[in-house]
Amino acid sequence: MKATIDTYPIEIAGVKRDLTLFEIAPGVRIAVLNILGDTELVQVCAEELAAKLAEVDYDIFVTAEAKSIPLVHTLSMVTDKLYVVLRKEYKPYMGEVISAETLSITTGKPQTLFLDEKDIELVYGKRIVLIDDVISTGSTQQAMRLVMEKAGSNVVAEACIFTEGDRAKWMDIIALGHLPIFSDQ
Repeated sequence: MKATIDTYPIEIAGVKRDLTLFEIAPGVRIAVLNILGDTELVQVCAEELAAKLAEVDYDIFVTAEAKSIPLVHTLSMVTDKLYVVLRKEYKPYMGEVISAETLSITTGKPQTLFLDEKDIELVYGKRIVLIDDVISTGSTQQAMRLVMEKAGSNVVAEACIFTEGDRAKWMDIIALGHLPIFSDQ
């Protein structure tokens, strides 16, 4: 017999999903959004974010791999803007990279974000919108901002599907919704 899984319901532009609750610390759970393979949800999220970004003057999107890649790709198609993906592992073909370290809540360990040498010229002097699926602690955003600063770019906006945790902390983020953190206390 299968165990009952606790979920949290969401709805974006009429598309509904039940997000699985996952324990990240004793007595603390988060609703896990995994958009990989969910083309219907990715499409509506991209369209909704594109509408929210319509008043922002920007040149290019930047995200960190991996779960946000379908979102940024679809945003690129909807808006006709380019995108760059910051990698989490260095590969020799990437050449002379720009990097910054982050600590992700979903991995629980330090990670380094790398801007491929081929993309440095693409973002230099450009107005950047940082994209993520969920912004929880802000550490990935901080690392993306640092990489863009080192690359000579100007971050003009940050956007995501959901913010998470302390809503007041994310007032400057363009988001489609907010996820609570679930505590047994």
